Formats: sequence, structure tokens, C-alpha cells
Amino acid sequence: MPERIVLSFPDQGIAISAELFDTALAEKILTVLPFEGRVNTWGKEIYFPIPVKSAIAHPREVVDSGDVAYWPDGACLCLFFGPTPASRTPGEIRPASPVEVVGKMVGDIAGLERVPSGSVIRITREERSGAQ
Repeated sequence: MPERIVLSFPDQGIAISAELFDTALAEKILTVLPFEGRVNTWGKEIYFPIPVKSAIAHPREVVDSGDVAYWPDGACLCLFFGPTPASRTPGEIRPASPVEVVGKMVGDIAGLERVPSGSVIRITREERSGAQ
């Protein structure tokens, strides 16, 4: 079963769940949870450094809205929700350089538009309820 994480922005009152895929890189990210940092924005992308340094096995130059990806050039996790300054055609979502998609945000991600650079982000494992 995919692991779920919560991406919360306490200053904006936003919390978004994401499912991490069953990959070696996603597992590396899970091992450093929980962590907190400050975000940067780049077009409709939020990115922030994480305590993981890794090569990527499946580089992607174009991603989809809602993708959660690892950017090796900056050792960052990236949240994509629309075009970036590198996008070449309308609707295209292009990272600054290749990334590995490690998961997908679930639910409403429109609130990410309100998150300014410098905001605090907390990443935790999602609590599982009803497990008995």
C-alpha cells in the first residue's frame, strides 16, 4: 500500500495529503520524516530542501499537476501545480532540470497558489485511523 504523507503550511492553514510511490527514492524520503523547512516558489511550483541526497533513476523533464518530485540538483522536494518559468507551451509543467516523480498530491491543491516563498512547511507521515 502506498505511504501517505501530509504537507502542511501552518501559516496559511493549508494541509495536503500525498501518496508516495513504492520506490527506493520515496523510501529514502520516508526515513527522514518528520521534517520542517522553508519553501521557495518558482511559477506554480513550490520547492524546499530535504535531508536526502540521491541520484535519480527515472528522470522526467515534464511533469503533471499534483506531482511530488525530487530535484537532485538542489536536493529538494518539489510540488507541481501548474506551469513554471521553464514551461515552453501552454499548460506544460517543466522543472528547471530533470526530476524523479516520487508521489502524487491527493485532493484539492488550489490552496498552493496562496503559499509565498519563505513559508514554513512541515512534512509528516499521515496518521492511519481504524487500524486494528
